[in-house]
Amino acid sequence: MLVAACIGTAVMTSGAFAQAAKGASGLPLPRFVSLKAKSVNLRIGPSLDYAVAFRYLKSGVPVEIIQEYDNWRRIRDADGTEGWVNQALLSGDRTALAAPWMRGKGEGIFVNLRRDPQSTASIVARMEPGVVLQIGECNGEWCHAETQGVEGWIAQSEIWGAYPGEAFK
Repeated sequence: MLVAACIGTAVMTSGAFAQAAKGASGLPLPRFVSLKAKSVNLRIGPSLDYAVAFRYLKSGVPVEIIQEYDNWRRIRDADGTEGWVNQALLSGDRTALAAPWMRGKGEGIFVNLRRDPQSTASIVARMEPGVVLQIGECNGEWCHAETQGVEGWIAQSEIWGAYPGEAFK
């Protein structure tokens, strides 16, 4: 019995450690942030010496930091594009995209922003997939969001910018 208890503890500890990976900055990896600047070069490596692979032309776009090296962050966007960005061009402000996986799937597809964090609450806005939202908090199932002066709650499963079950304020 004692052996089984020790093995269970070791497995739980290693599992918790894997989820709490930290980068060189001391912050968790992976994590969501947003683009601070209106023009951000995505480079193929962590230095100005590397070529620009892509340029973002809009601030507030959510990205996921997946690796850190010195002042550089390897990011991934909602389309799966990866590359390196200087940390000065990123913000800790949380944003999200409304169901980006539904873009281009046809007309009449919308994501609902609701008055309260429940599926039966009244709808305050219907958004096209890919709309950028500012996220104030998430409770693990719903996120309080704002876009274009309208605020409400969106199901966490309908956004890209917060992990499933992630809660924060």
